[in-house]
Amino acid sequence: MSFKPSSSRNRRPDRTSLKARANVDTIETPQDEVYNMRQHENEIVRAENKAHGLPVGTDLESAKAQRQLNNETVDGQETSHSESPAQGPESQGEFEMVELPDEPAKSVTEKVQRSAKKFVSKVKGVFRPIKHTHKEILINAESLETRVAVTVKGQLENLTIERVDALRMVGSIYKGKIRNLEDGLKAAFIDIGHEKNAFLHYWDIIPSPLDSSFDVVDRGNRKKDKPRITNRDIPKKYPTGTELTVQVTKGPIGTKGPRVTTNVLLPGRYLVLLPNSEQSGVSRKIENREERAKLKKIVRELDIPEGMGVIIRTAGEGQRKAYFIRDLAILLQSWAEITQRVKSQKSGTCVFEEPDLIERTVRDFLTEDVERVIVDNAAETERVKELIGRISKRTLEKVQRYTYSEPIFDRFGVTRQLETAYTRQVMLRSGGYIIIDETEALVAIDVNTGSHRYKGNNKKEKDKTLLQVNLEAAEEVCRQLRLRNIGGLIVLDFIDMKSSRDRREVFNRMRDKLRSDKAKTHVLPISDLGLMEMTRQRQSESVRDAAYSDCEHCSGRGKIKSPLTMSVEIQRKLGEIIKKRDKLKQRREEETDFKLRVNVNPDVLARLRNEDEDIFIDMEKRYLVKIAFRAEETLHPEEFEVYNAISNKLLAKDER
Repeated sequence: MSFKPSSSRNRRPDRTSLKARANVDTIETPQDEVYNMRQHENEIVRAENKAHGLPVGTDLESAKAQRQLNNETVDGQETSHSESPAQGPESQGEFEMVELPDEPAKSVTEKVQRSAKKFVSKVKGVFRPIKHTHKEILINAESLETRVAVTVKGQLENLTIERVDALRMVGSIYKGKIRNLEDGLKAAFIDIGHEKNAFLHYWDIIPSPLDSSFDVVDRGNRKKDKPRITNRDIPKKYPTGTELTVQVTKGPIGTKGPRVTTNVLLPGRYLVLLPNSEQSGVSRKIENREERAKLKKIVRELDIPEGMGVIIRTAGEGQRKAYFIRDLAILLQSWAEITQRVKSQKSGTCVFEEPDLIERTVRDFLTEDVERVIVDNAAETERVKELIGRISKRTLEKVQRYTYSEPIFDRFGVTRQLETAYTRQVMLRSGGYIIIDETEALVAIDVNTGSHRYKGNNKKEKDKTLLQVNLEAAEEVCRQLRLRNIGGLIVLDFIDMKSSRDRREVFNRMRDKLRSDKAKTHVLPISDLGLMEMTRQRQSESVRDAAYSDCEHCSGRGKIKSPLTMSVEIQRKLGEIIKKRDKLKQRREEETDFKLRVNVNPDVLARLRNEDEDIFIDMEKRYLVKIAFRAEETLHPEEFEVYNAISNKLLAKDER
């Protein structure tokens, strides 16, 4: 490899070089391993897979984290509101808000109050026009499940489904007991009362620093002489039988048990309480520097107990100090109750259950830019109003009851958009399409031009056209990842782009659109092969796994053996049986007459009696046997049975 010297020895270094030098200057040689999220997340997942007997490279660590050019971790703990999602393929023309009738007034006083509010609202709109975001929350509450959709200008941006009998493990806190330690995996297995012991990696026991998505606030209360815990200290400090308070960060998926951590987070409306960490911070998604500085000052002024910390969420932007004081008091009261339960309850019990979907929606999704919350159930409408009333009285006017006979998701066009979350192919507005395939190891997404083809010889225009398809695909992929709740390793195969500038633009678009994702994501630039690798936090099963069961016929493969393949296997098995019979006949251990009966599925029998009939006639003549076939409706297309037709003895049975 050769390097071309710069034209000037005194040329000013670029920003990246200056940042790299600054990092080198501030690096201290550690005495032992310290926690680093990017460096050790792969190690944790490898150990988790190995513990459950899965291939080591099954999950997130398969991404080539060494190639981190311009990469960033996008923390989606909260929804970002700094950008408006692009119109989806379902949206056509100008957006028109669905009008809902007001509930009938119960008294004359209520009518007067409503009229006064409308008049005041109109007057305010004249002097200070309202900027409409057209962001709405639709809640469909039924007897067996609850669905919550978030739409922006009619386009479905987020969907959460919760079944009535679903176990809300992620976010719940348990009093557990260490059952065994695996030093080879650097992990402990915790009994939390679940059928499978929870997986706790050593890195999830060590107090971890806030990641780059939070602006750390120095409250001046850190103890510098506090001893630092390392991996080597864990077996001594936490031997088998030790009781721990842990929080579930990932629910059981497939053969894996839940994953837990001792770094507990207790989310509120505006704050997140860190009971076991002294660190505090402000979300970097609050982009206004002056606002962040104001919020940092508020954090320093809050009366936070020693040994605890808080994080200000994006919902706290623009809020007064009184709101944070009230939120902190509620969280501290909740933590006191949890602590009391930990003392009184035995190990293996849940001491705090994550709230249900409707309460989480009010807590996490009801931000200032939401214009309406529409609920189709009378009881849940009142409950939503009660929950919102605890937070902000002025937000109550956003809640509306849906009373039409037409299902709420149908009227707002959500049902039609939701269908794309269950299909393999998703069409783009430009005529292109993407193919999404979920496998055990990774999720593969392929981008195709489809009917969108450039006609002409102008290379520049052709490149521009391909770029537009890729940009549109990047936006739709980010949306589909949220709708399908896809997690783990994801590989995207974009249409080939020659220009590095075009590849960088697609990468930037992808990264920007992922900022509104609640799950943590990590995306790498497009490689020379045109592939983009990314990871998305997996907390629960995908929509496909939750809503569908494996097909009884194909066992989830999506394909079954063809009649031709089954014919070949039957011929092979008959040949094996006949040759074995000939050896027995030579030793006079088998009767002279030999007749076989083969039971097969009707579809396979059609192949045997038509295309392959001559083959079996030739086999009968060559080996002096009689072969009869019988259709058996109960047999799977991949199953067959071979009997001795005289003694009715089962000679072979091929099962799936």
